[in-house]
Formats: sequence, C-alpha cells, structure tokens
Amino acid sequence: MPETRPPADFDSSSLAALAARLEETGSPPPVEQWDPPHCGDSEMVITADGTWLHQGRPITRPAMVRLFASVLRREDDGSYVLVTPVEKLAITVERTPFRAVAMKSEGEGKDRTLAFRLDTGETVIAGPDHPLRIEATPEGPSPRLLVRGRLEAEIARPVYYELAELALAEGADPPGIWSDGAFFALA
Repeated sequence: MPETRPPADFDSSSLAALAARLEETGSPPPVEQWDPPHCGDSEMVITADGTWLHQGRPITRPAMVRLFASVLRREDDGSYVLVTPVEKLAITVERTPFRAVAMKSEGEGKDRTLAFRLDTGETVIAGPDHPLRIEATPEGPSPRLLVRGRLEAEIARPVYYELAELALAEGADPPGIWSDGAFFALA
C-alpha cells in the first residue's frame, strides 16, 4: 500500500531521523515485478518543471501525486508507465519524473551523508544505491539522482549550486562529493 502519511519534515529533521523514517515507511510497491497488459494512455504528463497534469490540467492534491509516483515505472525502452498488478498505462515524462528541491549535508569528506527532498516530499539519501550523476542534454549538463528502479530526479539548479560548493570546498580532483561511503564526480 502506498504511503498515505504526509512526508517527514525535511527542514527540521536530522539525517538520522530522515533515515529512520525511510526504514519505517517500508518499500514502495514492487512495480518492477508486475507485468500486466498495456491498457492505453493515462492522459497524464509530468512536465519539465515537475508539474503533474491530467488531460492538460494540474493535479493539485499532493497525496494524489505521491500515489501516482508510487506506481510509476520506467520501461526498458525508456518510456514511462503507471503500473498496477492488473493494468499498465503510458505516461509522458518531459525530462525526469522527479526534482530534488532541497538538500541536507552532515559530516565531511568520506564521512559525509547527503539527503535530498524530492518535489513529491520523498527523501532520498545519496549513496551506492542512489548514485548522483551528470547527464549531458541538449540544454546542458543535468545533475541527477537515482530514486528507484530506473527513475531519476533532476537536481534543481539552486540545490546543485549548494552541492558544487561543497564539492569544491573539499578540493577533490576531479571535483566531486562523498555520500554514504560512495564518491560521485561532478565534472
């Protein structure tokens, strides 16, 4: 069952509290294991700025966005679907399905841990299971964080500037940052 409680208070919680909340809430639905027949188009779009639309109108209820996000999957061919055990519907994603809109950092160097708050309210701790990378796009470099499966969050420009500032202050060559025991080059 998808998470129905409001997301944790990212701004006032420690990373330990955020990690405990992630443990508490359990795993998202096992969408990677479901293989129902394709039933059509959901008439939904996730725009480049992260707005979820249905039939051209914004979905304004955060709980609905979180519900749809919990059953979102990226297919082997790069397309996106909303999937349940009994149906699969196409959804258009203009850039990435999520945006990382805030970051928390605790520790330094190899002992650093970075947590990101997504536009859906979900928290992701960067590390071996959730790597950071830079994608070359026609619009320029796009910093990204793996959320789950093949779903990524684009890191919002102000958050990326914070991340780059931390990386440059540490002086690694190439410039990069540690989180949860993994090093991510940002060059």
